[in-house]
Amino acid sequence: MTTTARQTVRRPLALTLLSASLLAASAPALAKELRLGMITPPQHIWSQSAEQFAEAVAERSDGELTIALFPAGQLGDESAMFSQMETGLLDMGIMTAALTSQREPSMVGWFTPFLFSSVEEAAKATETEAARQMLANLESKGLHAFGYTFAGMRHILMRDTRVEGVDDVARKNMRIIPFAAMNTWWRAMDARPTPISLPDVYQALQNRMLDGVDIDLDALVGSGFYEVAEHLTLTSHMAFPAVSVMSQATRASLSDEQRQIIDEAMEEALAWGIEAQIEAEQRNLATLQEAIDVFILEDAESVFAPANQAFAERFGDHPLIQAFQQQSAELLDAAR
Repeated sequence: MTTTARQTVRRPLALTLLSASLLAASAPALAKELRLGMITPPQHIWSQSAEQFAEAVAERSDGELTIALFPAGQLGDESAMFSQMETGLLDMGIMTAALTSQREPSMVGWFTPFLFSSVEEAAKATETEAARQMLANLESKGLHAFGYTFAGMRHILMRDTRVEGVDDVARKNMRIIPFAAMNTWWRAMDARPTPISLPDVYQALQNRMLDGVDIDLDALVGSGFYEVAEHLTLTSHMAFPAVSVMSQATRASLSDEQRQIIDEAMEEALAWGIEAQIEAEQRNLATLQEAIDVFILEDAESVFAPANQAFAERFGDHPLIQAFQQQSAELLDAAR
């Protein structure tokens, strides 16, 4: 083959390689999708916070980073979702502090009975050093924690009666979140704590498998449980925070720019969720007052004194829980 012929062959090859490189340079980067799970239904504040987060991430990354949302326990219960984060099947979650306490026991401090009287008070406690330390402790468990958000305060929904004393819940099947703090509190009143998954509660109330539910107003209204249980006793006996987490493996796979986008969007979404929940408390209460019997148990803390004592005896010696209780009380006293 002559030199001229060889050049004729090489020129189209060179042009082809150049064209391919130009096309690659001009093509958008493949989008990276992260999977975020939660147990709450789509209308719940936590799910709405996740939607806000996903929209902000997609917008700020120009679509190069997207968040696929799996609400309502689509990926299983929270124990399953934590396991999925460990194995790489799930990247992120908005998880109850209740189940998160199985990985970081000090999270139980958030469920100290009657430590807070409102979502506003509980939200202030996120500023304490102890609350920040709880989040930091999750790093050693393979999780990066962004921060807290909140559902409403916990109350008691019953099928057949108001709760005016311990006798009204004794020997009753009460749906609880399956974790030690809530189980301890209810057992101290001789109730029968029953850990049924949230999507199954409606039918369990309807079929009388459950007598009542320990629940926040947002989940109560959103899930329609008041259609099959008509007596709500307002107690505000516990706060109910969530913790937003990401697996450390996923976080390590992100660029610095992507981490910054995620961090800023999540901070804003969690803050939005807290404000939205504070507003929702009164709106949900108004909805329920029009639909069912709503009773305020004025002396709830003294009524449930045996349960409060049982909680203190089991969890009160944990140093970080003690610090959290003290710092929260001091912060709230200073704000009053």
